[in-house]
This record gives sequence, C-alpha cells and structure tokens, in this order.
Amino acid sequence: MPVDPEIRVFVEKMKAAGLPRRAIDSFVYHLRNLLDGNAGLLRESDILPIPSLPDSETFEHSRPLGEKTLSKVVIIKLNGGLGTGMGLTGPKSLIPLRDGLCFLDLIARQILKLREEYRYPLPLILMNSFRTRSRSLEILEKYPEIKLRGLSIDFLQNRVPRIRREDFKAVENPEDPEMEWCPPGHGDLYTALSTSGVLNELMSRGIEYAFISNSDNLGAVLDPGILGYMVEHDIDFLMEAADRTASDRKGGHLCIRRGEGLSLRESAQSAPEERDSFQDIGRYRYFNTNNLWVHLPSLAALMDHHGGFLPLPTIVNRKTLDPRDPLSTPVIQLETAMGAAISLFPNAAAVRVSRSRFSPVKNTSDLLAVRSDAFELTPGRRIILSPERSRPPQITLDQDVYRMLTDFEAHFASGVPSLRKCESLTVSGDVYFGADIQIWGDVRIVAEEAPARIEDGSILEGELRL
Repeated sequence: MPVDPEIRVFVEKMKAAGLPRRAIDSFVYHLRNLLDGNAGLLRESDILPIPSLPDSETFEHSRPLGEKTLSKVVIIKLNGGLGTGMGLTGPKSLIPLRDGLCFLDLIARQILKLREEYRYPLPLILMNSFRTRSRSLEILEKYPEIKLRGLSIDFLQNRVPRIRREDFKAVENPEDPEMEWCPPGHGDLYTALSTSGVLNELMSRGIEYAFISNSDNLGAVLDPGILGYMVEHDIDFLMEAADRTASDRKGGHLCIRRGEGLSLRESAQSAPEERDSFQDIGRYRYFNTNNLWVHLPSLAALMDHHGGFLPLPTIVNRKTLDPRDPLSTPVIQLETAMGAAISLFPNAAAVRVSRSRFSPVKNTSDLLAVRSDAFELTPGRRIILSPERSRPPQITLDQDVYRMLTDFEAHFASGVPSLRKCESLTVSGDVYFGADIQIWGDVRIVAEEAPARIEDGSILEGELRL
C-alpha cells in the first residue's frame, strides 16, 4: 500500500529508531484511522449487553485437565507502566505494598509458590518498556531461580511517535527527545511478543497457552480450573470479567457487537452523549479485568492472516506532552487495548470471576485500599479482598493533596486506617492521619482549615469537618 507523505514522516522516524516492520505497520494502520476520522467509537446502536457469563467458581471439574496442561503454559506480566500519575519516574511495580515488598517481589514469590504447589517450573516473562526494564530486572535478580534456562525473562514493548493535536504532525522536542515517544497501549503485547521472537521461542518449547495480566494486579494468579475450562471448550482467547460496581462505572465494559460477537468498549470509544448509558452498571454488568488467556498457535495464525499484527480498534488518547504540565503541548497518543482482541479470535469467550482476582493499583486511592485491612496478603502472595467483604471500599482522596506518592506517604506516615468496615471514604482538603484509626461505613472528611489532623485511635463515622 502506498504511503502518504504525511504518514511517511512517521514511518521514517520509526525506522530511524530501529522499530520492527510489524510495529511500524501497526502504527500506520491506526494513524490512517485517525486521519480518516475512524476513531473507533462503539455506539449504543451497535452493541447489546451481556445477560450472563459462565462462572469460574463452578469450574472445579475442569481443574484436573488444567493441571495436566501446566507444562504448556507461560505467565506473562505487563510491566511497562511508569508511576507518572503518582509523581514517579520509574516502574510502578516497584512501589512498596506490604512488609517492604513491591509488586515484583510479590509476583516472584507467587511464581515460586505455584512451582512448589504444582511441582512444575512455570515460566514467568515480563513485558517491559524501555523505562522499566533495567530496574525491574534488578529486582528479579533477588530471585535467581525465577529465570529458566534457555527462555527469555522479558521482552520490550514497542513505542510509537506522539502526534500534535493541532495539525496531526509528529511531535518534535529537541530538549528531551524521549518525550516525542509514547507506549502504544497494552494491545501492543501481541506485536511485541511476535517481533521480539518470544512467541516463536515459546511455541518451539511446546508452550501453547499464555496467562496474561497486569503487574499491578496481585489477585491475578494462574487458576488451573480456568485453564482446564479453556482447553475443554477449545477456546483460543478467554477473558476474565468481573461484576461492575459503582467504582468501575467509568471504566470499559464487555458487550456484544450486533451481528458479530463479544467486544470490549473502552471509555475513549464511547460517544460523549452516550456517557450515561456507558456508565450504567445495571445494563453493562461486566468489565474486563485484563486477566487474559491466549492460545499462542491461534494468535500466530491470526497475526499472519492480518499481515503481521492484529487490527485492534484504535483508541485516541488526548494528553499533554508533559503529563505533569497541563499547559504543555496538546498531543495525541494512538493506543490499543489488549482485551479488544476478543472480537478477532474465532473461538473467543469470557467468564465471570470473583473480585478476588482483581485488586489493581492505579492511583493513591487504590494504594490506600490495598495497603489496608480491607485486603489481605495470602500465603500464596496474592493480595485479595478480605473474605468478609463483597466489594472493595470506594476511596476518593483529594487529588490536589494526595496524588503524588511522596505526599500520600507523608499524610499516612503513622500507618493506613482500618478500612475493614468502610464502605466509602472521601477526603477533601489537607488531612493528616494518626495511628490506629478506624473508618466505619460511609465517611466524608472535609478540611475546612488546613492542614487538619485526625488523632491516634479515632473511630470515624458519617461526615467530619475539621
């Protein structure tokens, strides 16, 4: 296909940066969609809600088959995220969670525990970005037995040029050329897995199934019952979906595309005038946990069929060049969602999983919840919702005060409050928390004079103005 002049500049930029052909072809596909006005919207008229899904908690009969298939499984963790939203410049997976251990410490210990339990050396592979690779691999050096002989421990996510919103030209920033680039979303997993050679490496060793999840979700541990269900039903792509709650309403949801099959609709694919229906958790009951199971030979065949990459829906993410500076150059980042591949695989399916398999940390509000006693650390090194809870507490911390990790740590220097009995917590203003605080029910704290402080041993209920 001939390359238009406005596209050729991007192609040459990516070639000069040493990016593989398939990664360039994928970016060009999404750039054409942007230039042609195909922003990937999924409208209400195009989709239907899903009435129900098979429940993974009924898959115990599939567990023996799953355990027999463990020799054909790899565990892949998406580890390319930086904690920029929390003021960090390094991997988010290095944030301490419990007992001085970070995400990667706990992931490594999860893998070693699984190997001990199933008496098989399950492989772990990270998808890193250029900015997370070195520091993440340093952490794994504490666990030398994690790396298996002859098998890669990681591969690199690709990067793509940022686009100026003003004129759709490539961003130029000579002062810091790295800011001209951005990650293409976790949908790049499939392209990066192929272009890195890791896909062929895995299949040559007889590995057929990949269990993929985010490194910030420590509830995502390999479940032989789900694997057995996938093998039993000859499924080539399986998504773990959970019930949406009020705290999930702004995130993506699973749906049925009329005349086709299962599809994933992200918030960026929702028309502004349909935002209310998009957030209707009664209508769209399930969200993608980003815990995915993929049959690797089917993935390889599907990519070959589409010319070397998967034509996932284009997501147009509007940001600023420096995410910490809202006045910096407005840019577009072209991204894709890994779960959107559910609409491309011939034998794709989704199953309902319990909330215990989903406990991610996207911001300091999530971090407060996960560090609290509303969650617990299991012997298998999973962080899961406390068994006495049906859903996590809904936490909203004032982003002007608590967004940066250093500020968050300063405000909870005496320890996080007990949230075991908390339904929701909203903090407005500058509030410092003492030790041994308990929060019960729905609590709203407003600092009318800042800074305010909550004394040691307080039990908080209802609304509190300080």
